[in-house]
This record gives sequence, structure tokens and C-alpha cells, in this order.
Amino acid sequence: MSREGALLVMIGVVVVLLGLGVLAWLRRTRRDAGLAAPVGEIPSGAQARAVVSGLYVATTRHDEPLERLAIRGLSFRSRVDVIVTDRGVALDLTGQPRMFVAAKRIVSVDQAQVAIDRVVEPGGLARLSWRLADDVDAAVVDSYLRPQDGSARALVDAIADTLRRPEAGTDTADTSDSTAATPPTGTDA
Repeated sequence: MSREGALLVMIGVVVVLLGLGVLAWLRRTRRDAGLAAPVGEIPSGAQARAVVSGLYVATTRHDEPLERLAIRGLSFRSRVDVIVTDRGVALDLTGQPRMFVAAKRIVSVDQAQVAIDRVVEPGGLARLSWRLADDVDAAVVDSYLRPQDGSARALVDAIADTLRRPEAGTDTADTSDSTAATPPTGTDA
């Protein structure tokens, strides 16, 4: 086989692999078309408890860190500013509208090491588990965050503190759901 022939075969293989990747992504976006990110502003009167800059890594199915969800606004890795308030967590991803996960939607928060194609030191990622809707029976997803200047532990502690100490008079704490008010108990390795 000539050098040109080998080059054509290699180009053909690359084109086929890229085509399969595009088809897989299109299938994934169709599968997840009914899932929506919690787009919205921080409620008026909410008090910021922490602001952390870093990387948004991915949102996956709950307890399936290698199964990326193609939720509009949360599909791709991005820079993020995480604002932890007394009423929930806001995510400001580059080029996306603000997303606000109300405290009543947060199921748990802990540390992780692996998400999709990102492997870091043990406990280097903050994993925020939250419901896709206000309904207690709504599907739960995990969003992974990698703080840039601080530690994942500090971010997890700030969010857990919000879950432990909901402000009096707000409707964001659902005390009938014990998982929403329970702080994390350990780390994922």
C-alpha cells in the first residue's frame, strides 16, 4: 500500500469515528431533551455565605459519575462562579443564564474524585446532588464542581451549612425530607 493510500485509510477511520461521536451526542441530547436546568435568579433578600470560582465539570445521573447528561446549559465543562446563599446555590457558568438550585431541591453535598473524564486527587471535586424539579419524587442528578482557589471541602462545608441552618421564615427548608437537612457524612474516594 502506498503512503497516500495509508493516509486515505487513516482519514477514513477518523471521519467514521467522528461521525459515530456526533451520532452518539445527538442521541444523548434527544434522550435528555425533557430535562431542564433550574434557570433563575437568587431570591431577593437571600444572603451570600460564600462565593467560589472554579470549573464546572459535569452533571450526571445520580451516583453514576460516568454518565453525562445533556441538559441545556449544563452539557459542557465551563468556568463557574458558585454563590452559596442561605436559600440555595447559584451557578454562573460562562455564556449561560444563571442557574439557582433552591435548598429544598438539594439532596446532599459531598466530595468526589471522579466525574466523566476528570480524575483528581481524592476529595478534589464537590458533588452537589439535587432534584430536577421541586417534587420530592423528581429525578436526582449530581453536578461536579472543581474550586480553583479554595478547597472542595470548604465549598462542601459552606453548602452543608446552608442545609443545616435554613433561615427562619423561608420555605426553602423541607424538614419532612431528612436527606435535605442532613449534612454530608463522608467523602467519596
